[in-house]
Amino acid sequence: MVRLFSLGFVMSGNKHIRLTSHAGSTRALALHWGAADPQTRGPIVGGAAHAAERNVIGTYGGSYSVYRALAVAAGNLSQQHRPDLTNTDPTSVIGPFPQWADPKRIVSMDPWGAQSATHFAQAIAAGHDVRPTVAVTQAQVILPEVIDALRQGRLHADGKLLTKQGAAAVTKIAIEPVWYLPGVAERFGCSESALRRALFEETGGMYPELVTRSDLKVFLPPVGGHTAYIFGNPADLANPEVPLTARVHDECNGSDVFGSDICTCRPYLTHAIEGCITGAQQGGVGLVIYSRKEGRALGEVTKFLVYNARKRQPQGDTAEQYFARTECVAGVQDMRFQELMPDALHWMGIKHIHCLHSMSNMKYDAITGSGISVGERIDLPDDLIPEDAKVEMTAKVAAGYFSRAQAVSADTLSNTKGRGLTQPEG
Repeated sequence: MVRLFSLGFVMSGNKHIRLTSHAGSTRALALHWGAADPQTRGPIVGGAAHAAERNVIGTYGGSYSVYRALAVAAGNLSQQHRPDLTNTDPTSVIGPFPQWADPKRIVSMDPWGAQSATHFAQAIAAGHDVRPTVAVTQAQVILPEVIDALRQGRLHADGKLLTKQGAAAVTKIAIEPVWYLPGVAERFGCSESALRRALFEETGGMYPELVTRSDLKVFLPPVGGHTAYIFGNPADLANPEVPLTARVHDECNGSDVFGSDICTCRPYLTHAIEGCITGAQQGGVGLVIYSRKEGRALGEVTKFLVYNARKRQPQGDTAEQYFARTECVAGVQDMRFQELMPDALHWMGIKHIHCLHSMSNMKYDAITGSGISVGERIDLPDDLIPEDAKVEMTAKVAAGYFSRAQAVSADTLSNTKGRGLTQPEG
């Protein structure tokens, strides 16, 4: 049984804490998820300073809301601060698209979140803390692999999409998570009440409104979001006649940033980026969506524990035990659960992906199951697979990952081994 409290606790400076585990606010604006226009839908109001005005559970910033709390506690940030959004408008306007008006199509981000300052200017002027949850800007990305592809002639500089120094022009989009709880529950095949209770309990009771405020249907969870990198014209993403090369990539800091060779994450990412640039230069458009789901959403600590467990086995690090060792430590093989992943694709109006750089059956099934068709699938070339990562790749192909190579035999599965924990000599 959940008990509701309406006591006013007192902090230093006689500042009372107003609990939000009970209704009663007359300032909260209505929110109608899936409405075809922003005014009918209403703004996401998730500011922390005036809790009674929030029409969502949680606050802006995802996992960074905790750092904001530290800044407020340390006296470095006023809790009353409101961002000055002058000149922060998107450099490219995305949508609206018909998918935005389907409350089941997009359930994990705010379709209207990129232009909140424009769409909801009246609510902001009335004093409501409305902030963007999507930001769109321009950038250049420079990768050694792209420079190498230029030198070897696989890519060419055109001065527009790619400079002779190897800088690729992109539209860059940051997306914070905004969950419509009834839609998220439906995606995962559970009841909304079961979802709410699990979220409440597994966050240590951080958000009591999950179980006390059934009237609040939207949750700003403290998890990482996504960054989209578009090579070419963003408007072409929604045109199924324009060839689209795409990869949805889940974060792997060790490989993506530092080049760890135990997995294929960075090689696949950079291979896809090369494909995106090539496709854009040939009149198409390229897209990489980078999701913060470190270690299959198990976290980096769990991932490193699994590395140790794999490499300390009596038989060594084998493809045969690849998934089993993860499950022994984490209790599950994978927590990325790609059911929510297609939302960003639908937000961009995508209906067809001509060339998908992905071997993952889970990603492919989620994309096609959401109504987006896929043409060609591109697996990672063998010469880009690090020696120590062959354990991972062999295990994944044996488990159902797409590959144009021959099926993995039982002998190959048991005989594919990685190196131990000792440092290589030389």
